[in-house]
Amino acid sequence: METIAIIPARGGSKGIKRKNLVPFNGKPLVAHSVIHAIQSGLVSRVLVSTDDEEIRSVALSYGAEAPFLRPAELAEDHVLDLPVFEHALLWLMEKEDYQPDFVVHLRPTTPYRLPVWIDDALQLLMNHPEADSVRSISEPDKHPYRMFTIDGDGFLDPIMKHEHPVPYLLRRQDLPSVYYYNCVIDVTRPATIFGKKSMTGERIFPYIMTPDEVIDIDTPRDLEIARLLFGGKL
Repeated sequence: METIAIIPARGGSKGIKRKNLVPFNGKPLVAHSVIHAIQSGLVSRVLVSTDDEEIRSVALSYGAEAPFLRPAELAEDHVLDLPVFEHALLWLMEKEDYQPDFVVHLRPTTPYRLPVWIDDALQLLMNHPEADSVRSISEPDKHPYRMFTIDGDGFLDPIMKHEHPVPYLLRRQDLPSVYYYNCVIDVTRPATIFGKKSMTGERIFPYIMTPDEVIDIDTPRDLEIARLLFGGKL
């Protein structure tokens, strides 16, 4: 079984300038995901897809492959993951005749990630041929039963009213278990990417993580929290 970990790391970012190169516990942020993938027992290759020469150099120095620079049109902030992964996989197919069985998506915004989690998520997809993908999830700290929109007349409108007449009045112990996508690990199949034109498909198997193990850095505040909570663990 051939498994490739792809780490998308473009040079531009809005929340934190040059985010993927920001130091975190003595290493550029992107380096941590490279190390996680290399230390995984089931990942065959580790590739960084970037449009930036400096990020490419850092990726190579930590042991990843970076055989191409991503086209500029695939490095804009509005570009979704799918075309980025299609580009990387097609490049490997055309240049190397390489076609993996599984694709792991690791975001460099998650500097705390145990390599065994990658292997566990991969094993889940290997063990479930009926699944299109696996995504890591956690229970949220704010339950959607207690969330609202504001209607046209200015009144609160519970977003989960289709599940319960007054969802916001339920006791905490009566709230159903719900999960959010935590951006730590995705595992998918090339057949899902190319055949279904999707990173996930419809049949997504969960890899459940405790919230205390999760950090995803998008803002300066996230970065400070990550340094406080996870800096000493790396």
